[in-house]
Parts: sequence; structure tokens; C-alpha cells
Amino acid sequence: MVSAQLSTDFYATSCPNAVSTIKSAVESAVSSEARMGASLLRLHFHDCFVNGCDASVLLDDTTTGQGEKNATPNASLRGFEVIDTIKSQLENLCPGVVSCADILAVVARDSVVVLSAPIWSWPVDLGRRDSITASSAAVNSNIPSPTLNLSGLINAFSNKGFTANEMVALSGSHTIGQATCGNFRTRIYNETNIDSSYATSLKSNCPRTGGDSNLAPLDVTSPTSFDTAYYTNLINKKGLLHSDQQLFSGGSTDSIVTNYSNNVGALITDFANAMVKMGRLSPLTGTSGQIRKNCRKAN
Repeated sequence: MVSAQLSTDFYATSCPNAVSTIKSAVESAVSSEARMGASLLRLHFHDCFVNGCDASVLLDDTTTGQGEKNATPNASLRGFEVIDTIKSQLENLCPGVVSCADILAVVARDSVVVLSAPIWSWPVDLGRRDSITASSAAVNSNIPSPTLNLSGLINAFSNKGFTANEMVALSGSHTIGQATCGNFRTRIYNETNIDSSYATSLKSNCPRTGGDSNLAPLDVTSPTSFDTAYYTNLINKKGLLHSDQQLFSGGSTDSIVTNYSNNVGALITDFANAMVKMGRLSPLTGTSGQIRKNCRKAN
């Protein structure tokens, strides 16, 4: 449910330079390391899919329990230091005003813009507040696994209110970023719906044993550009993860993939709409939650 208390101009009077401050920080971070754009976008997704967009993914573990950060599906999350830097800047600018959850939402949009063009953008609803708790168990039951088949992916996104079309659009975020060998080893050594030369090239950096943390780009064609190449790669059997290739493997989403590979306008519109929808997943507003002073811990 979207809260009526969210609005794109939420900080217009309370912290008018908040959004521009975040944008500058994202531009700096991605300029230093292009991969960071994908990492920051991923943080927003992993936050919203677990108990809503409440910045719970940013909370460090405590002596009383494990939070979300170190749950297995989140083990490779990164970019926390960038969020810390932004939060520090905003606390200096307007203390106790801008939530960590809103920072994640703006950072996701700005990362895409930096790696593409302004046309790849969307209006970001603001006014979320931050959770004071996090749950590792909720991560394991809500974050889609890279081993899922098509029906599993459709169900995982349907559980959050997304259509199959929206799921395929959001999967386009894999046009940037990298994955670890441990997440695609089984695919390159055991699956048949993969381009043979592509599989061979991946094996050189992902042996049958060892090297679990070695990286490969999710989009072998243009790994640091937000574009339609991810979908073209799927058609050519060059999806890195099992779950990626499932989107184009003789199933019900083949036609959606084909459309996005040929129609950048449709993808831009659908991706933007799906990102707005994702940002509205169960936000804390009003007097719920808090505005954390430090994104890593409750006040």
C-alpha cells in the first residue's frame, strides 16, 4: 500500500538541498567505481523486498540478534560506506530530517541516471521513516534466489504485488553489476541453455572448485551501462545466472524479453513505473519508526 504521506517534495521546506546533496554524492561514488552504481541500486531492492522500504538492510547486527546484512542472500551487498557518507552530509545539513530509507530510494534512481542518461529516471516518493529492527529470517524468505526457475521468480515477485511483466522489467537492473562465481558455477558447468563460448570464457575465472568470490559481469556486453543489452544477451543464451536465463527459456516471459530488447522506450517506461511501485512497498510514515541519525543503528 502506498501511503498518502509520501510525496516527491516531502523535504521542500525541511531540507531543500537533500536530493541534490544525494545526487552529488552518488555521482562522485560511481565516478570513482562504476560498479558502485549497481551496488547502490541493489541495496534499495534488498531493503524494500524485506518488510518494506524501511532501511532495515542498513542496520548492523546487535548483541541481541542477527539483522539482515549478514543473512546469506545479502552476503555480497556493498555500498554501505557511501550511504554513511551521504547520511553524515545530510545530518550536517539538516539534522534528524532525512531518513535512511529515503536515501536508499534516491540513491537507486540517481545510480541509474549516472550510468545511463536522464531519460532513465523516475519521480521518487519521499517521506519514509526508518525501522529500528531487522530480521535475517525475513531475508531468507523474501529475497529471490539466483537458482529459482521461472515459476519461482513469478511467485516471488507476485508475493510483493508485481506482475510477470514488472518482474522482467525490474530484472533489467542486471544490465549493470557483477555476480560471484559461487552463484553461477552450476549454470556454466551443468546447464545446456548457455552459449558454449560464453560458458568457456566464464570457466577461466570460475573453476569447478574454489574461487567462489571471483566476479563476472551480469551483462557481458556493456557491464557499466544501463541499457537493453541484458535482454539481448538472454536471447543469445548469455544470461549469467540461472534465474536470468529463465526469463528467456521457452516460457511465458520470452515475448517480454524480446520486446524489451527491441524497444528501449517501453523498457524505460516500465522500469520506471516498477521502481516507483517498489519504492512504495510498506513504508513507515507518520509516527511509525524513526529518523535514524546513523543508518547502521537505531537511535
